Amino acid sequence: MFERDNWQEIFATMRKNKVRTFLSAFGVGWGIFMLIIMLGAGSGLRNGVLKEFAGGNTNSFFIWTQKTSKPYKGMQPGRNFNFRNGDIAALQQLPELESIGPLNQLGGFESGNNVVRGVKTTSAEVMGEFPVMTKIQEVKMVSGRFLNENDIREKRKVAVIGRRVAQHLFKKGEDPVNQYIKVNGIYFKVVGQTTPASDGDQAREQESQIHIPFTTFQSAFNFGNIVGWFAITAKKDVPASVAEKRAIEILKERHQIAPEDMMALGHWNMQEEFTKLNGLFSGIEVLVWFVGVGTLLAGVIGISNIMLIVVKERTKEIGVKRALGATPMNIITQLIIESVFLTAIAGFFGLMVGYTIIETLRVNMPAGEGGMFSNPEIKLDIILKSLGLLIGAGALAGLIPAKKATDINPVEALRSE
Repeated sequence: MFERDNWQEIFATMRKNKVRTFLSAFGVGWGIFMLIIMLGAGSGLRNGVLKEFAGGNTNSFFIWTQKTSKPYKGMQPGRNFNFRNGDIAALQQLPELESIGPLNQLGGFESGNNVVRGVKTTSAEVMGEFPVMTKIQEVKMVSGRFLNENDIREKRKVAVIGRRVAQHLFKKGEDPVNQYIKVNGIYFKVVGQTTPASDGDQAREQESQIHIPFTTFQSAFNFGNIVGWFAITAKKDVPASVAEKRAIEILKERHQIAPEDMMALGHWNMQEEFTKLNGLFSGIEVLVWFVGVGTLLAGVIGISNIMLIVVKERTKEIGVKRALGATPMNIITQLIIESVFLTAIAGFFGLMVGYTIIETLRVNMPAGEGGMFSNPEIKLDIILKSLGLLIGAGALAGLIPAKKATDINPVEALRSE
């Protein structure tokens, strides 16, 4: 296999037909290049979409109120209702649930409440929360602390502010902890500052949030015992869909909603959405491999055809080798090595060009930007699979010509022109 004469013969054949060799190699190189580019782009799309789930507990779900759509116990459809504090204790009795986070909100993303510190103002989304929210959604602290149980119990007027809020109200490098801000005319002491734990739209929204104790929110903004919605996580051994179903059942029962009313309670299951998206991108990856391998196969067929021509051109040479004692296996090995070498060199070049483009794009893509496309990458296992595919394709491309070469009769080969 590694005899010097064999390699000299391979290189001599390539030099003799440079254009033919280049065109054959280009087909394989282009095929593997397109495969790597498509796989890298697919990973960037997957990462961009799934980053919206980063920082969140994938075994969590959310429930909120809507209008009823069916009559029940003498009540007409179209009825509005609100969750109440009593629902918290009722949900806590369910064995399927791990963490229950009641939430209230004032304002929305980029259209929040008036927040003032001295002469500086900004708008922010005010969230009334319990400390348990850190178990449902990751909270990354820059300074200070998050809300605690004492804040809830004593209804303290304390606040944890997002990064954008701090940038608008405080000087660069100034620590906002222990400073006071005024939200809708009410003073709050800042006890901590957060920064997004991930990228994406959700992260940008978190930057503009102010978190205050849930009990303080209800009393300060006249919410009484109203709960806006619930963020809930299921226990580890319980599917989120099962826990969600039980939570919806108990809430419907408490608020006299028809069991078959599917519109009264809105809900969103992170685990289900995460599973759907993972399945979608797994399907896309299979499709990419199918298209990429098909493109590569076209190049391999080109090399196989070229090798058939090579066998025809070297018929006399093969006859001489057979007459001098070369076995059919020697001939097969020689031609397969030649085919694998050409395929591997061309494919490796295409692989490296594709990998370089993907890595350059990844390194130069600003953190937190890119929208639905983020951090494209080619993992080591993809490279190893591609190299294995190249070697296998090269061997396959040389197999048919090699078999044809062994069928040549040495006497007839010596007579050929």
